[in-house]
Amino acid sequence: MGAKKKGMFIVFEGGDGAGKSTQAARLAAWFAEQGYQVRTTFEPGDTAIGAKIREVVLNPDIEICPRAEVLLYCVDKAQHIYQVVKPALDQDHIVVCDRYVDSTIAYQGSGRVLTHEEVEHIAWWTVNNLVPDLTVLMDVPVDQGLTRKNLLTHTNETDLEFHERVRDYFLGLASTGPGRYLVVNGRDPMDDVTNQVREAVTDLIAHGHYSLAKEEVEDTVGTN
Repeated sequence: MGAKKKGMFIVFEGGDGAGKSTQAARLAAWFAEQGYQVRTTFEPGDTAIGAKIREVVLNPDIEICPRAEVLLYCVDKAQHIYQVVKPALDQDHIVVCDRYVDSTIAYQGSGRVLTHEEVEHIAWWTVNNLVPDLTVLMDVPVDQGLTRKNLLTHTNETDLEFHERVRDYFLGLASTGPGRYLVVNGRDPMDDVTNQVREAVTDLIAHGHYSLAKEEVEDTVGTN
């Protein structure tokens, strides 16, 4: 048997309004209840540098060319891996991340100047090919997701087509790597989705070889 892999890296992906953030928070809280050391994080913006980049890329008043947009997202990723994800994994923690490489490829490679292949190459190079142990894809129809985010009334036909391409790309990725992806129906009841995710990560821990840190709980029995 080989050496144990340090930590565990779990990512939540999906379109706007799919419920990623809610389920990521629920999973992290559940891990903490089990005594695991867990680090929750997100992209873009969970570093000082990333926060500045997030302000720029999400500002509708700033026009950014497609190549610059990809590079800005990749700068965020490089700093994020260096400052947040890798240090936590090296301490045997579980990292739960809201969005990662797949989002960059799906969004910046769908209907932009660059192709999926170009964005994929630079994105994976940026994170030094750090592949998640599990990617949970939250899938919902585009119109439902945008309605949840109160974006549908502000979205034109061209934008809807773009979001459909993003959804198709996510599903395409999951179909090529079923061992690393868990696709869940974001329309299912929230608790059902939570249980599906818990079952998947429990199985992953049971059948994987991970070094996962737990809180040390002081035994206070008989001290009164």
